[in-house]
Parts: sequence; C-alpha cells; structure tokens
Amino acid sequence: MFFPVGDIPNPRTTPWMTYVLMAVNIAVYALVTLPLSLQRPDLNDPFLLDYLGTLGLHGSWPIESLLAQISAYDLTVFRYGYRPASPSLLTVLTAMFLHGGLLHLAGNMLFLYIFGDNVEHRMGPWRYLLGYLGAGAAATLFFALFVPDSQVPLIGASGAISGILGFYFIWFPRNQVKVFVFLFPLLMTHVLVSARLVLAFYLIVDNLLPFLVASSAGGGVAHGAHIGGFLAGMGLAVASDRLPELLHLRGPYVSRSRAHTLEAMTGIMRAFEHGDIEHAARNYLSLQSRSQRGQLSTAHVLEIGRHLLLRDQPELALTVFRQLIAERPGEAALDQAYLGAGQALLRRKRCDTAAWHYFLAAIDLARTPDVAAAAREGLREIEGCRQARD
Repeated sequence: MFFPVGDIPNPRTTPWMTYVLMAVNIAVYALVTLPLSLQRPDLNDPFLLDYLGTLGLHGSWPIESLLAQISAYDLTVFRYGYRPASPSLLTVLTAMFLHGGLLHLAGNMLFLYIFGDNVEHRMGPWRYLLGYLGAGAAATLFFALFVPDSQVPLIGASGAISGILGFYFIWFPRNQVKVFVFLFPLLMTHVLVSARLVLAFYLIVDNLLPFLVASSAGGGVAHGAHIGGFLAGMGLAVASDRLPELLHLRGPYVSRSRAHTLEAMTGIMRAFEHGDIEHAARNYLSLQSRSQRGQLSTAHVLEIGRHLLLRDQPELALTVFRQLIAERPGEAALDQAYLGAGQALLRRKRCDTAAWHYFLAAIDLARTPDVAAAAREGLREIEGCRQARD
C-alpha cells in the first residue's frame, strides 16, 4: 500500500481557507450524511419515484423492501448531487460537499490538507477559494460530457481537489511528497518522492488509464471528473502566470494617467543619467501597464529592484522582480530576477517556501558563478532557519 502523508517544503503561513473547506466538508458529513444515512426515506418524497426509476425499480414493491434498501441520504444525494441528464447550477456547487462514505471523505481531505497549503500561500485565500470552486465546476462539466444522459448523481470534493493538484503540479515542480509505504510485515516506512512524479501517477495511472479502459461512469469512481479538475487546475495556473497583475503583489505606488507615461519615462532616464536611482524607482513603480514597463531595459529594471532591496523595501523589490519574470520570459538576465525575488522574500516574514523555489530557478538559469553562489547561499539560509525552528 502506498499513499501520501505530507509534502516539503511547506509555507509557515496558516492555510485558513484550506481549513475552512475541510471543516465545511466534515461538517456536512457529520450533520447531514451520517444522520440521514440512518433514517428511512419519506415515502411521500416526490424524488422517491424518480430515484427508484434510476435504479430500474418499477412496479409494485413492498414498503418493507424500500425501507430496507434506501436511506434518506440516498434521496438527498439524488436531489443535490449533480446529474448530467438534469443539470443545475445549484447542484454543481452542492455536489462538491457531499460524500459517499467516511473513506471517500477521508481520502479527499488528506489530499486537500497535503497539497492545499502551498497553493493557498501562492494564490491568497480568496483567489484560492475561487480556484477551488472553479476547478470543481470544470471537473463536473468535464465528467458530464461523457455521460450526458446519466441520472446517476456525481458527488464529492475530489474534482475540486484534483484542480488544486493541477495548480500544485505547475507551480511546485521541485517539492517532494512523503509517501507512506506499508507492506506489512516486511516494510513500514515513508520515502520522499518528487511531487510531479506522484501527481503524474495520480493523473495517469489512477485516473486516465481506468477512464480509458473502463466505462466513463463505471466502478463508482468519477475518473473523468478527476481528470477534468486536474486539467482545469493546470490551465488556470498557466493562465494566471500570464496575468501577473491578478496574482502578484503590487507596491503602493502613485497612479499616473497614460498621458503622463512619456513624462515618467523621461524622468526615469534622466534619473539614471544623474545616478538618482531613488527617483527612477519611484517613476518606474508609477507605470501601470506591461507595455509601459517594457520600454525600460532589463538592466535598468534589475538595478531598480536591487536598489529597493538595499533600501530595505522588499515588498516593492519583489513587485519589480516578479513583473520582470512574468513580462519578459525570454530575457537572458532572468537568473538575476529570480535571485532578487528570492532575496526579497527572505526579508519578508514567513515566505521561505516561495523563496526556496526562486533560488532553485536562479541556480537552474544561472549564467555566472556569482548568481549561482548567491542563490545557494539563500538556500543555506533557509535550511539554517528550518533547523533552528526544529
């Protein structure tokens, strides 16, 4: 038996939106699923006949047989689970918070707990919530494409959680997952495995192959929803990286209208000529569009970022370096931008996880030994902090 039990590195921020989602799912199970699973259905419930029809039960059936085979929760699932043949916006949402049993819930919450914190740290809690719900809706609709006439309800958070795994796959390729190996009585231990390898196994072996081999709705597992959620998460992650203004922190600059762009650019160049980097930085931070910032050379942008670091303004420096990385992906000097972003994050509290990835990227792209050495020094500083905390 193999299953994940954790991942490294982890952010030190509290992933409170992940905890809220877990709490809601657990509360629905405790307050809805369990009580209704122990109750018999109301024989006057208008959904009862429709439900029996989906099971292929027609004609006269003794009341005792009905009560023995159906619970009130079965009808709740039929009403609030997503049925492709009877779609509704409400059930797209409600289906995400219903589960078929304790193991179904536990498996989903384990994956959300392991992989959710890094993604929430990267996106922020409210964008993370939107990403979770958006991926869950995409997973449901992807599943419905293959069984459009099905009246069998789809339930569970696994589609939305698969979306979180898709985000994780794109954004945290160098993370490692602690996998528990249980081969009783020969072996009980855990090993560290590349996060991308674990997630690729989940996508291909656990879902894609069963989806292709078996029927799309068979087996009681909605493999299509898992695949759709994972692909949606990957797509949203890639798209968000192309829209840095939606996800990346902006500094508290003073807005200027487009009519003043030429004046700002002229001021920046004059400031550089006179060695007044502080004035150049202020003017650069006032630029509001990618095209405006693109008029300044990469060397000048890097100089502005380093100046802000030296002036102990890591938030603004991080904005400059992140914009440079997002807006100029083909630049040869990106290694210095990744290095600067990592150094800026180290000066902020509780940002060592993101800094770790920036330093690794700087090492991968390093064009000079100095950049690689500085990035490795940043990694050593992070390791030292972790050992001190432990």
